[in-house]
This record gives sequence, structure tokens and C-alpha cells, in this order.
Amino acid sequence: WLIMEKYNKTDKNEPNTSDAQIDELLLQAEEDAQIPEYCKVVGVRFKDFGKVYYFDPQDLELEPGDGVIVETARGTEFAHVTSSVTEISTDKLASPLKPVIRIATPEDLKVVEDNKQLEKVYMRLCAEEIEKSGLEMELVSCERSFDCSRITFYFTADGRVDFRELVKRLASLMRSRIELRQIGVRDKAKLVGGVGTCGRVICCASHLSSFEPVSIKMAKDQGIALSPTKISGICGRLMCCLKYEQDSYEQIRNRMPPVNSEVNTPDGPGVLFENIVLTERCRVKVTLPDGTPELREYALSDIVVTKYNKPKRQQTHENDMSDNPQDLPSEG
Repeated sequence: WLIMEKYNKTDKNEPNTSDAQIDELLLQAEEDAQIPEYCKVVGVRFKDFGKVYYFDPQDLELEPGDGVIVETARGTEFAHVTSSVTEISTDKLASPLKPVIRIATPEDLKVVEDNKQLEKVYMRLCAEEIEKSGLEMELVSCERSFDCSRITFYFTADGRVDFRELVKRLASLMRSRIELRQIGVRDKAKLVGGVGTCGRVICCASHLSSFEPVSIKMAKDQGIALSPTKISGICGRLMCCLKYEQDSYEQIRNRMPPVNSEVNTPDGPGVLFENIVLTERCRVKVTLPDGTPELREYALSDIVVTKYNKPKRQQTHENDMSDNPQDLPSEG
């Protein structure tokens, strides 16, 4: 825009204005319009273990854990600082940064606490209205904005729900703008929390800031029995922790020969029967000098592949998979 402005201001029809002068003006305009390569940012979270968003810290001295009031597209909101002020490349920013308005004052913290108390009241009122309307939906959580201009209710349902009349009744009761958002079962687990089969607080409610895709192939690669009780979380979907070790399994598995390959071992030739990924060892079916077949275990470095063969299709054990495919958890 600056380049065009300066170019338009030059009288191109004037004989005294040479092409060299125009080029010089254009070059100067490019320098004026140059965007800095780096800018200062600070990371904040609006919810515990939620996604981190970047804001312009202005001239404020911020430290992790500080409460701040920030400007968002939905108005002013309260957030917690998660990282110190740092510089990042402007190429990584998808849009201009919103500013941090101020460090939260005691009055701001009181507003946050008052909102939390009111959210409990709004939850009860909303649950009563849902029961009166007979809508098939489960109320999960309530959230009131910092500026008290908006109340958001989160719910789950099997299908689409027509809640227009419910919104009107809630708006007349609460005298505020009402939003209802339908969420999935994984988001519900993150909001509600709980304890997993490992005995610890579920990952999404303790440290995960976002959900990673999880597939049934990960459970197969890791040799886990395909039983719903073993591979599904409290949300009913595949456990997020299946993703944690998947990259390591894939790297090790890529170094190991496929099952049914012909290999040489310290005890002679044999056929690869099974790969033990975690210990990087292989079980090989070898033939002893007396002609007796035997399964023996070797380190991956102790065997040499002589012929790569495709693995035979193995039948699934009855204990590994439910009789009804629908009993298996869906992919995350």
C-alpha cells in the first residue's frame, strides 16, 4: 500500500521525473513497509491445561502464573500467563496479536471468583429448564465471560438438538446473552475429569492441551489385546496414551525384518516367528541337528536376514477381540 501511495504521488508524466527517481522512491517505500522479522509475545491459557494463545505483552513485565486481562475477539477475558515474554518469528503468527490490557487486580480476581459461584447457579437453572423442555441432551459445564456479557453452556447429545426455545427461556431468566455448544465425549472428559485405568487423573484433564488422533492400528502395532476394557478410556474412545509410544514402536519396527523371513542365527538358519519390539529381540524357529524344531530368542543384532518374505495372515485369538465389532471403541 505504501509503495502504491508513493508511486501514485510521483508525477510520471513530468519530464523531470526520471525512471531512476521513481525506482528510488519505490525502494524507499519498500524499506518503510518492511515488517520486523521478530516480535515479542507472551503465552496465556484461558483454562487449565487448555490451548496456549499468544498475545502482545505491551510494556508489561509478566511472569508465568500471573493473572492478566486480555482483549479477544469475544471481548475482554481473564487468563493465566504460561510462559515468560519471548520473541518469535512473525512468519509463525497467523493474525495480528491482540494486546494484554493489564495485570489482573484484586478486583478482577474477585470478579472471576464471583463468576465461578454464579456458574453453579446457572448450571442448576439450565438443568431444570432442559428437564422441563424434554430435550435429549446432557449438560456438562457452564462458563461465564469475564465482562459478564455472555454465558456459555456445554452439552452432549446423540444427535442434533433444536434448543432455540431453550435459549430464549434462559436469556429471559439470566438477562444475558446465552450460547449453547454441543461437544464430543472426549471434550466432556476433559471438562469433567476423572481417573483412568492406570490410577492417575486422565491425561486430557491433567496435561494435554489438545487431542491427538488415535487409531486402532496403534494398539495392534503395540501388541495390545483388542479388548474394549483394555484400550478405551472413560470417554469410551481409544486411550490417548496409545499415541505416546507409537513413534518409538514405528522406528524400532522399521529396523526389524518382517515375520516369516528366513534368517541366519548363531544356531543356524531359521524362520522369524515373532518380533519383540520393546526389547528389540526376535523369536526364531530353528531346526536342531537332530531335526527337532525349536523356538529360540535372539537379539536383533545377532540375526542376518537371508530372504524377506511377507508375513502369513494370523488369525486373531478369541481373547484379543470382541465377538461383536461394535463393542470396540471408535477411533479418536
